[in-house]
Amino acid sequence: MTDELDGGWAASAQAWIVEQGEEGDYGRRAVLDAPMLARIEGRGFARALDVGCGEGRFCRIMQRLGIRTTGIDPTEALLARARQLDPAGDYRLGRAEDIAEEAQFDLVVSYLTLIDIPDVEAAIAKMAAALRPGGTLLSANLTSFNTAGMPEGWRRESDGGLRFSIDHYMDERAVWVEWRGIRIQNWHRPLSTYMTLLLNQGLQLRVFAEPTPAAGDPEQIARHRRVPWFHIMEWQKPA
Repeated sequence: MTDELDGGWAASAQAWIVEQGEEGDYGRRAVLDAPMLARIEGRGFARALDVGCGEGRFCRIMQRLGIRTTGIDPTEALLARARQLDPAGDYRLGRAEDIAEEAQFDLVVSYLTLIDIPDVEAAIAKMAAALRPGGTLLSANLTSFNTAGMPEGWRRESDGGLRFSIDHYMDERAVWVEWRGIRIQNWHRPLSTYMTLLLNQGLQLRVFAEPTPAAGDPEQIARHRRVPWFHIMEWQKPA
């Protein structure tokens, strides 16, 4: 029952910590970190909220840029690891749907967390409310055609070739995914769901990008280019 309530995160926390290490997994290191940082560096952000901060990796990265960070996450074991690695950091137990701060941050980051949140409508509303006027919401998320192929995704056809299959794209649903001791719940939603919820908050889209790997073996890079995992969006709250 606990797994059902928390999406599997409590049971998977230690395996997740091992998987991420201090530098993050392949998708973060090789695909997302550089373009995410390119949207942050030199922009004058002073205070950031990292929603679903996990073990605090991206908070620590933003701190190296001189940004004061607050991280929230609903998984106590991940927060304990964040505090261990960053004893002076501000890490709080909480869910995106329950963010209490309003107009406190000039940057709100959702780094691969929207897919984990059951009530994404409430979460996006709270993220937007936490922004100061003129502030930025920066998100990295799994592409919706990718989540529409979960959990099987890639399959080997009878001719030996690999194909990625998607189905029921318009149907929102929870999907359990498993790898290397991790078993967590992700949510598939069509891209239009995210776009509509963000637009309904009065946010203005500034950037939409589908980054490609900057490193990795050729087969890994080629597969990503066939079916990209991620997109990045930057939204601005009107001043």
